[in-house]
Amino acid sequence: MVSRRLSILATIILLLFVVVAAQSVNIQFFRAAALNKSPLNPRTYSTSTKFPRGQIVASDGTVLAQSIPSGDSTYPYKRIYPLGSLTAGIVGFTSPYTESWGIESEYASYLIAHAQPATSFAQLLAPTSAADNVNLTIQTAEQKVAQNAMGGQDGAAVVLDPHTGAVLAMYSNPTYNPQPLTSLDPAIVSAAYKKITTPDSHGFPPLGLVATQQTFPPGSTFKVITTAAAVVGNPALLTKSYPDKPFARLPHSNKLLYNDGGSKCGGTVAVMLPESCDPGYALLGLDLGADLMSATADSFGYDQTPPLDLPNVVPSYFPTAASFASNLPGLAYSSIGQENVRATALQNALVAAAVANGGVMMSPHLLASITSPDGSIVKRYGDTVWQTPLTASQAAVIVPLMQNVVRYGTAAGIFPYDLNVAAKTGTAQTGNSKKNTDDWMIAFAPATAPTVAVAVVMPFQAVSTYGATVAGPIVKCLIEGELALQSGLPASGTSTTCPS
Repeated sequence: MVSRRLSILATIILLLFVVVAAQSVNIQFFRAAALNKSPLNPRTYSTSTKFPRGQIVASDGTVLAQSIPSGDSTYPYKRIYPLGSLTAGIVGFTSPYTESWGIESEYASYLIAHAQPATSFAQLLAPTSAADNVNLTIQTAEQKVAQNAMGGQDGAAVVLDPHTGAVLAMYSNPTYNPQPLTSLDPAIVSAAYKKITTPDSHGFPPLGLVATQQTFPPGSTFKVITTAAAVVGNPALLTKSYPDKPFARLPHSNKLLYNDGGSKCGGTVAVMLPESCDPGYALLGLDLGADLMSATADSFGYDQTPPLDLPNVVPSYFPTAASFASNLPGLAYSSIGQENVRATALQNALVAAAVANGGVMMSPHLLASITSPDGSIVKRYGDTVWQTPLTASQAAVIVPLMQNVVRYGTAAGIFPYDLNVAAKTGTAQTGNSKKNTDDWMIAFAPATAPTVAVAVVMPFQAVSTYGATVAGPIVKCLIEGELALQSGLPASGTSTTCPS
C-alpha cells in the first residue's frame, strides 16, 4: 500500500515538473517577445521611464516627437512635440499620469527602450537597451496647408497617395497642444487633460481626430458609390433617362424628394452626376435596389473599420438591405447620402482613392518604416490592398463623370484647368430644423494619372453654403500643395487664393 502511494506521489511530482518545464519554455521562447513589449511588464515600465523614447519623424525628416533630459530623478526624460497642435491628432502624446494617444500609443512597443539585437560578442554578453524611431508618411508642409486653409473652423481633411494608401496629410479641428500633458506636475496634466476632453460647441473634444473618429452624412459625394452600383450591378441604368423635374415621388409615401433650390434636373447618369441631381439619383437608387446598394457601399469599406494604424478609428455606416424592406423612401434618401448614412473623412478619401487607383482601395497607413538607433531598418511598411470595389474598366467609367463635375458641374470654376481634377461635391443638411449643412468635397488629380486623393468635410456650416463653396477651396489648396511637393516645389504659396 505504501509503495503504491509513493508511486502515485512520484507520478504527480513528475507531472508537475513537466508542467513547470512546459511553462518555462512557453514564457522564455513562445511568449518572450510579447512579454518584453507588454506595458504591464515591470522591467518594461522601468525601462520606459529611465531611458529616452524613440523619435517620431515626418517624411521630410521633421522631428514630431522626441525625448529630452528633464532633470527629474524619477522621470529623467521628458517628451516634447516641436510642431504642437499641427500634428497632435496623429502623433498624440505620452505622459506619466495619463494613457498614451495616437502614434505614441500605436507603436509604443518600438518607441519604448528595449533590448537591441546583438551585433558583437560584447553586446551578446551585455545586451543594450534603446528605443527605435518611427518614421511616418506625413508631409508637414501639406499638413500646414490643411491647417491654414481650414482657418480654425471645425472639420477634417485627409490626403492620400491612391497607389499606396500612404496618408500624406490628415488634419482636424478642434486640435490641442500636447505639451502640457507631458508635465511632471500632475496638477498641470490633470487640468490639460480636462481641457482637451471637454467637447466644443459642436460636441467635438479636442483630444482625438475628427477625420477618423467623427461621422457625417456624406451627402452627394455618396453619388459616386451609387454610380458605382450601377456600373457594377446594372449598367443598363447608366443610360436610362430620368424625368426632368424638380422633385421625385417616393413609393409608399406622399412625401416629395426635392432637388436643391427646387430646380429641375434629370436625364442619364452622365448628365445627372455633374449637376448632382437629387431626384434622379434617388430614383436610380430605387431602381438599383437595397441589396445592390448595400453590397456596393460595403465593397467600398462602409460598415467596416478602415485598417489605419491609429487607435479609435471608427467605421462609416450604410443601412443593411433588410432595413429598407418596408422603407423604400429611406433607400431613396440613402442613395444620395442622406437618411442614416454616415461617413468619416478618411472613408470618403478612400472612396476617391479607389476610383483614382483603378478600383483598388489600398489600406491607409501612417507608418513608413521603423529604424534602429544606428539607422538600420527594423520594419518597413508593405503596401496592401484593403478593398477592390471596381475593376479598372469600371473605374474608368466613373472618372470622366467626376471630371465633368469640375468642368461644368457643381465644382465648376474652383480648380485651374491645368490641374485636371476629378471631384464630387456634397452638401448634407443636418439637424432637426435643417439649419446647418455638412459641406464635403472628394477629389483626385491629375484625373488621367492620379497621384493624390483628397476628402474635406466642414460640418455645421450655414444652410446657404455648399460643398463647392466651403470645402472646394480647401481641396484646391491641398491638391495644388501636394502636386507642388511632388514637383520639388514648396507646398505653400502655390496660389494667391490659398492662405500661407
